[in-house]
Amino acid sequence: MGQIERSLATLRLFGDDLIPEEISAVLGASPSDSYRKGDQEIGKVTGKIRIQKTGSWRLCAEAREPEDLNAQILEILTKLSLDLNVWKSLSSRYEVNFFCGLFMASSNDGLLLSVDTLQALAVRGIKIGLDIYSPTEE
Repeated sequence: MGQIERSLATLRLFGDDLIPEEISAVLGASPSDSYRKGDQEIGKVTGKIRIQKTGSWRLCAEAREPEDLNAQILEILTKLSLDLNVWKSLSSRYEVNFFCGLFMASSNDGLLLSVDTLQALAVRGIKIGLDIYSPTEE
């Protein structure tokens, strides 16, 4: 099994009543990006106005090349509250997940998530989603 070429990781919280400033206050960090339900966003390419359908708070890790998803997840979590009651409250009120993009270098690449990473996610009630991109042909 080869190693994944590059990885991206973002902690995401979604909810209709999500107020980004409240999430920042309880987690102890500012997001990479956030908005409230109903906020307007102008498309960078199209210039069209889009109304946000739900609130969002996102914190991104630095991209890694080669992949190091364990380090990216822990990079984010170490910036945030250790209080598991805070996490329990957040995961009961909002959709909380890690979005991870994995970019393969060959047709049989893979990765392992450590027990420490899996435990850190589990005790906080955080789901993990993996978007896996096949290698591109040049």
